[in-house]
Amino acid sequence: MTMSKWVMARLMKYLEIMRKVIEELSEIVGLDNLVEESHLPELHYLDVVIKETFRLHPLGPFIVPRSPSESSIIGGYHVPKGSRIFLHVWAIQRDPKYWDNPLEFKPERFLNNAYGRFDYSGNNFKYFPFGSGRRICARLTLGERTLKYIMASFLHSYEWKLPQGLEMEFSDTFGAITEKKNPTIAIQTPRLSKPELYT
Repeated sequence: MTMSKWVMARLMKYLEIMRKVIEELSEIVGLDNLVEESHLPELHYLDVVIKETFRLHPLGPFIVPRSPSESSIIGGYHVPKGSRIFLHVWAIQRDPKYWDNPLEFKPERFLNNAYGRFDYSGNNFKYFPFGSGRRICARLTLGERTLKYIMASFLHSYEWKLPQGLEMEFSDTFGAITEKKNPTIAIQTPRLSKPELYT
């Protein structure tokens, strides 16, 4: 649920990006149908919106700690055997060395491999919101698919807008997971063609 809040908050702030997601859903799913799992592989723009959200708001700011089995020199630093190593994913995925305008929400950076190949496998160390290697998140596939299905269903079934006068903000709180500090409040109205689709 945490990531669905972040995705929705970003879309509520950037209405042009939300419009593109809704157009994609209307074209692929149609207003006479509900989202089904078979639609998910075709929702490319929604996929890059979710990836960009994970870049700016990884679920955990640090990946599971590592401990080297022998002393090493890494990046010119001596790392003793048995040290507890934390990788700050949140900072790496916002680093201007790796990302143009890193604080800007720009899903297009994930289209057509413009910045390189990015997926959730943890093989690209500029982008690894689920960790990497043997300790990558065990529920990665389920989590990715579930989030995409939930967001597609919410965005396809309803129009969303902020209450009048409310501004969207993106303060976060760090802990075991990166939560949105203040809740996202949105007003929904049905957008599907048949009322019976909502029962």
